[in-house]
Amino acid sequence: MLEAFEAIRRSGIAHARHDHVRRKAVIDELKPSEALFLAAIGPALSAQEAIEDAARFIACWRNIPRWRQERRLPDLIRAKQQRLVARYFRRHGHRLWAREAA
Repeated sequence: MLEAFEAIRRSGIAHARHDHVRRKAVIDELKPSEALFLAAIGPALSAQEAIEDAARFIACWRNIPRWRQERRLPDLIRAKQQRLVARYFRRHGHRLWAREAA
């Protein structure tokens, strides 16, 4: 029984590391310029607007029927990724692009 719990824990840690590396790769691709970031969050005009749009979609997704949720799962994944990217660049984007401008 303890071995099973340990295997589950190790699997969870490996999965979490894989997800972290994947998210970091997306962020690293967008760091070089603000134009790349704005293209990634489009049609939103700012990070705050992108976060609000993603939050609105996620809330609506939770209220739709299960069969429709399954069909729109790629949209949910895209909204969560957009929210993650927008949150990161809302916090750190000014410093990154100020260095680029200097």
